[in-house]
Amino acid sequence: MEISIVALPLLASIISGFFGKFIGDRNSEIITSLMVTISAIFSAIVLYEVIYNQYQDNIIIATWISSGTLEVNWSIKIDSLSAIMLVVVTSVSSLVHIYSIGYMSHDPHKPRFMAYLSLFTFAMLMLVTSDNFIQLFFGWEGVGLCSYFLIGFWFKKDTANAAAIKAFVINRVGDFGFALGIFLIFYLFGTVNYSEVFELIPKIIDKNLIFLGIEVNAIDLICLLLFIGAMGKSAQIFLHTWLPDAMEGPTPVSALIHAATMVTAGVFLVVRCSPIYEYSELALNVITIVGMSTALFAASVALVQTDIKKIIAYSTCSQLGYMFFATGVGAYNVAMFHLFTHAFFKALLFLGSGSVIHAFKDEQNINNMGGVWKKLPYTYGLMIIGTLALTGFPLLSGFYSKDAIIEFAYLKGNTTGDYAAGIGIFTAFLTSIYSWRLMFKTFHGDYNNKDIKIDETHESPFVMLVPLFLLSIGAIFAGFTFKELFLGNGEFDNFWQNSIFFLKPLSNEHPPFWFLILTPILVIFSIPIAYYLFVKNKKLTEQIANVNKPLYQFLLNKWYFDELYDVLIVKPSKKLGLFLWKFFDMKIIDGFGPDGISAFIKRCSLKANKFQSGFIYQYAFVMLLGFSALLTFLIIK
Repeated sequence: MEISIVALPLLASIISGFFGKFIGDRNSEIITSLMVTISAIFSAIVLYEVIYNQYQDNIIIATWISSGTLEVNWSIKIDSLSAIMLVVVTSVSSLVHIYSIGYMSHDPHKPRFMAYLSLFTFAMLMLVTSDNFIQLFFGWEGVGLCSYFLIGFWFKKDTANAAAIKAFVINRVGDFGFALGIFLIFYLFGTVNYSEVFELIPKIIDKNLIFLGIEVNAIDLICLLLFIGAMGKSAQIFLHTWLPDAMEGPTPVSALIHAATMVTAGVFLVVRCSPIYEYSELALNVITIVGMSTALFAASVALVQTDIKKIIAYSTCSQLGYMFFATGVGAYNVAMFHLFTHAFFKALLFLGSGSVIHAFKDEQNINNMGGVWKKLPYTYGLMIIGTLALTGFPLLSGFYSKDAIIEFAYLKGNTTGDYAAGIGIFTAFLTSIYSWRLMFKTFHGDYNNKDIKIDETHESPFVMLVPLFLLSIGAIFAGFTFKELFLGNGEFDNFWQNSIFFLKPLSNEHPPFWFLILTPILVIFSIPIAYYLFVKNKKLTEQIANVNKPLYQFLLNKWYFDELYDVLIVKPSKKLGLFLWKFFDMKIIDGFGPDGISAFIKRCSLKANKFQSGFIYQYAFVMLLGFSALLTFLIIK
């Protein structure tokens, strides 16, 4: 059964990708959706066994590499951490597959799209079930490759191609650090298997290395290099710029990337490597700072964006920041709790936005929407649920996981923890403002679309609404239902025992009552504030933007990260490339190489051609010169 979980999406991808032309669009959609759904059912069974029967296993499929001390297997590692990720990946992926049947109904390349989705799912499953860093890296690069395929799926659009390349290149930056981290692990331990590496970590606590001319602790260096990879894959600040551009892909792609697969890989990596990170206070502080900075940055940018998908994309970036600063304060299980709940309500919001875009005939600007909540009642109601869960409204899933992160940051008791808690509360308020701004401008107020009459907007088909409904169940109940499991209370005290390592147990204290109610109060009061700003008194919003024009432009231009990278990296790289091409390549390599040799031979042949004059005395003269040269050579010799 465990092998089937991983193999079925791969088989579905092969069938749809290579034989979709023969079996037809509909059969491709049915086969891929069915196989991934079966994988999701099997994953739920495995999680049940892990929870109630403490099941765990490491199934060796085959030996991959055997060279010297390097022994690497293809394996399926089942423990509490991988079981949770299996359910998240396969459940969201299966619903995205089903949703795509309706959303991509007019696309001429449906088998290729479904094949890419299934391949994406397979790569992520290989990543989360690995028992060694090499298989992890295989899945890591696999999801990167599939994201390139899916973001650039509409390859005739220049913007889609540019976005796909951008995602691929920026992830290579992070992956370079990740690869260095794996090399360093093998250099120090002679193995890349999790169990062996984690067992040997305490033995090198005091070991220092020289890296780039700086003496640094070996464990700190491993952790920081691995985290650079996580920053790229999970779009943390400085390596985040690919994420909003990834919205150029079809909406189901956005839901799959943002909710269950690619961007969660970085969080999974840090949690899986908790036996390493627990020995590096420096790395944990860096992760906390990066995480809280990303949460604040992305939330502030989302306040002024107008593309419905980009608002939700920046929301993902912000929520990933929460997950990372949870790992930074040592609350790895809480980070996984938020990853779990976030998968449901973020997939719900993305697929809901796809339903809106479908109704507006591919319009994505929320300023060109409005007043359609009665025309799209199911989409509206389901997106309300997703928004409430995202903002942490009391009793919905986001309330339990996000507030737990803020509470554990507060209980950490150090400076970074206090800052993280404060920024977490402020970011929760911003999250609520931009989320309700999206809802009110999309569904309420006046109808603002000049190209489409309001009567032409329509609710999505049943095949698109069913996944939304199922995701809404998770958005409502996942937090309350699984709270005890993830936080390790009561009968589930030992749930994380074999997959997450705590050098110091998490605090059992409770924050003061005022702290517990602060975030929910801000979240609740932000709803009427957003309604007043974006529905009742829109002029006030414009006045605020005009008064704070520099700040508004700063946020609208996403803190000018793209412009900064363009000046510091892109333009100098282009100039260097042109110089190397025109001077070294054309003038030196080509000039003295093939072009130079061919030009020299051509000149010689033109000169020799002049001797072909037809006059006997010239031929005799040439023969005499040749004879003299030969005679001279023989005499000298």
